[in-house]
Order: sequence, then structure tokens, then C-alpha cells
Amino acid sequence: MEYPDGGFSLAEAELAVRPYIGKDVVVKYGGAAMTDGARKDAVMREVALLSRLGVRITLVHGGGPEIDAMLRRVGKAPAFIDGLRYTDAETMELVCMVLAGKVNKGLVGLLCAAGGKAVGLCGADGAMLRVRKRRGEPELGFVGEIERTDASLLEMLLSRGFVPVVATIGADARGRLFNINADTAAAALAGALRAEKLILMTDVRGVLADPDDADSLLETLHAGEAQKLIARGVVRGGMIPKLLCCAAAVEEGGLKEAAVIDGRAPRALLRALSSDGGGTRIVRRNIAAE
Repeated sequence: MEYPDGGFSLAEAELAVRPYIGKDVVVKYGGAAMTDGARKDAVMREVALLSRLGVRITLVHGGGPEIDAMLRRVGKAPAFIDGLRYTDAETMELVCMVLAGKVNKGLVGLLCAAGGKAVGLCGADGAMLRVRKRRGEPELGFVGEIERTDASLLEMLLSRGFVPVVATIGADARGRLFNINADTAAAALAGALRAEKLILMTDVRGVLADPDDADSLLETLHAGEAQKLIARGVVRGGMIPKLLCCAAAVEEGGLKEAAVIDGRAPRALLRALSSDGGGTRIVRRNIAAE
């Protein structure tokens, strides 16, 4: 039997992920790996295989492009303030339909077709992600900040061999639904599960020492270096919240490590769990210097 993208036997895949068998790994799924149909199929086959090998995977997803497409379909232009999505009440209804419906159940279907066992959820299920309305400026409408996490529903499913697929919608104390940043939600759930590793899939190789040089990949970072890299302008734009989420998951959430990987690359998840690495690893101490 070959590994889904070719080049690995089942025995080689099992050997590569052996340190993670029986342990929790949280994967935030997004970027080109989510919008490209062929890559989506490949990633879901990879997740299903890792689950069958005994890795306890929780898949957390957003769906920005799909939300934008639905908004345009109903004649409503996507609205952003300082690069952040503004979510009014009508948009929030569509967010629920797209994330917890179309996108979530589509991923569940692909995982099950690939031989996995998957269950679709959102953060409101089982009070998994209790939120409050985001504070501060700019005002973004129904965008939430996570106050509390409860991983008991995930634990129940994972213990029975299921892959929980979580849409990033949470509820406040009054039951109102809010949109949540997917990277933040993945990091919070990884901490609640005391996961072995958090993996954020993106559209670049990882954190670059020179943002203009694709070959300047930083393979390992100490979590405490994140703010320094941001202050120096080494980390820019959308990579800033990703790196901060990884650093928080490691320093505050107690994870051994987190990683930002290129979801476009073949066997991206297997590489992230193997000695081959791939992307940028964020760790609690600077093991690269030892």
C-alpha cells in the first residue's frame, strides 16, 4: 500500500509518525490546500491515514473564500476593516451556513470517503468554545474572543477513533453565535487537549528570515523570539497572528511544539510529524542551539 501522495509505504508512514501514535495533534486547515480540489482530496486522505495509524487528529478549519463567494452570491459585498472581516448579523447567518454547513460537512464527507471516521462540529457544540464579543477597535460586529474551552466532547470522539472536524464558530453566555479566528481557535483547542503538537497549514514554506527570499526558511524558533521577529519586521501581515498563536500555544498552552507548514506541499502533514520536519517549528526552548 502506498502513501496517499505516493513515495511512502504504509510501514514507512507508520514508522515516521510512531512518536505521535495515541497522542493528540491539532491541525488548522486552510489556505491553498483547502481551495485547491486536488490538494484538498490529498490532505483528507493523509488525515484519514494518520487517524487509522492511531494519531488522534482534530481538524480545525475556517473558510474565508467560501464565505466571500456566498456573500457575493446573495448580492452582499464582503467587508473588511484594517484587513479584518466585519461580520454583521446577516453576514453571521451566512458564516454559519457556509462554515458549519457546506465547508464542514464537505470535509467530513471527504474524510469518510478516504476511509476515516469523521464527525462535523462547530465551537458552539458542547460549549467547546465559549466566547465574548471582541473588544477594542476596530468594531467588527459578531467576531468573538475565546473566554473558555471545553474539550470533553472532542475527548469522547477521539477516544473512539473519530476525527473531529471543527468549524470556528463559538457561542457566548447568552447563546449568541460569533465568528472566531481559525488560528486562534486551533491554538485554544490544542491547549485544552494538552496536544502533543499544533500544525497550522498555510500558503508559504513557513517563517522566513528574509520575507523576500523564499529560501530563507527558519526551521526552528524559540517561542520567545516571536515578538522580536515581529518588531524587527521579519514577520509581516498574515504570518503575525499565526506565529503569535503558535508561541502562545507553546508558552501558555503547554504544548511541546507547534509548526507552520506549507499545505501545498505533498505529504505536508506526514513531514510535519516526521524527522523530515517541513515548515517552521516553534518550541519552548531553543533546541537548535543545544
